[in-house]
Amino acid sequence: MAVLAGLMVALTAGSGGSAGTGADGPLHPLVTGDQSRGWKAVGRLELGGGGFCTAALVAPDLVLTAAHCLFDGTTGGRLPLAGLEFRAGWRNGRAEAFRGIRRGAVHPGYAHGKAASVDRVRHDLALLQLDRAIRLPGLVPFGIASQPGRGDAVGVVSYARDRSAVASLQELCHVLAGIDGVVMLSCEVDFGASGAPVFRIEDGVPRILSVVSAKAEMGSRKVALGTVIHDGLEVLRARLAADEPGGAMPRFGSGTARSAGAKFLRP
Repeated sequence: MAVLAGLMVALTAGSGGSAGTGADGPLHPLVTGDQSRGWKAVGRLELGGGGFCTAALVAPDLVLTAAHCLFDGTTGGRLPLAGLEFRAGWRNGRAEAFRGIRRGAVHPGYAHGKAASVDRVRHDLALLQLDRAIRLPGLVPFGIASQPGRGDAVGVVSYARDRSAVASLQELCHVLAGIDGVVMLSCEVDFGASGAPVFRIEDGVPRILSVVSAKAEMGSRKVALGTVIHDGLEVLRARLAADEPGGAMPRFGSGTARSAGAKFLRP
C-alpha cells in the first residue's frame, strides 16, 4: 500500500497535480452487433485455468496486452503459450475469431514481481503473435495515438470480472496525471481489464494511447494506471522479429492462470 501510494504521489507531483475534468461517462455493455461495431478488434485473452485479460489487435497477426497477464501469479513463471487464446470480439459465448498464440514478447524493461513503481507500470506491455492472422470485415487493427496530455478525453473498452460475457465501452474518461510513461486515468476498470486499450479519437478514428496496467485509489477516488505505448510497441515489434533471448516465449511453466488473470497492483 505504501509503495503504491508513493507511485500515486509521484504521478500527481510530476504533472503538477490532478487535472480538473468534466464528468466521466458510464460503462456501456456492447451487447449487440451494432453496439460492438468498430470495437470487435478488442477481445478476451484467455490465460488457461479460468483467468483472462483484455487485449487488442494492432496488426492482423498481433495483439497488445499487459505484460503481467503472461505470468503466473503464484509461481512467477511465464504461462505456457499453449494455454493462451485470443477471442476477438467475444460476446455472449461467441467470438468473431479464435486464435492461438505463436510467439510473445514482453517489454525488456518489465520485471515481474517487482514492487509497484513507475518503472514497473511504464514497462507493463506485451505483444503476442497469433498463430493465424485475422483478416475479417469489421476487425480492423487499431493504430497508435500520439502522446497523451493531462486532461485529455479518452475512452476504454474492457472485459472484467463481473462483466466477462461482453466487452464494455466507457466512451468518456480522462487523463488525470502522468509521469515517465505512466498515466493516471479516471476510467472505470476492474479485475480482467488488465491489458485493455485506452483510446483517443484522432481524425475521427480511435487510436490506442495506453494499456491498462492496474487499478488503485487516490484518496476516496478510484483510478486506473495505464502504460503509455508511444514507442514501446516498436520495441516489442523489434524484439519479436529478432527473436532475442527472452523475446519469444517458450512453451514452459507448470502454473495455471488462476491467480494471474488481471492481477492488478492493489491499493
